[in-house]
Amino acid sequence: MILEVAILHIIKGEEQNFESDFKIAAQYISSIDGYINHSLKKCMEVESKYILLVNWLNLESHTIGFRQSEQYIEWKKLLHHYYSPFPIVEHYTMVN
Repeated sequence: MILEVAILHIIKGEEQNFESDFKIAAQYISSIDGYINHSLKKCMEVESKYILLVNWLNLESHTIGFRQSEQYIEWKKLLHHYYSPFPIVEHYTMVN
């Protein structure tokens, strides 16, 4: 299992719209083979900052299964215009 981590900086004043659209977009990511679960958390210190955590079965489930899918096109339409700057997405694995 791998963990995808993305720090999301949302255009100020668009937080409510982003949160509403994220609820819709969640159906697209959760429909992908290899998706396990996700959580979106809002920063307490910076109102327009969020962290997205997604657990995937393996790296390819995200980088190929999701990012090369029709669902990703819909995800992009709903969410990508809220980001400023565009987030850096990293993947983590357990150490032990």
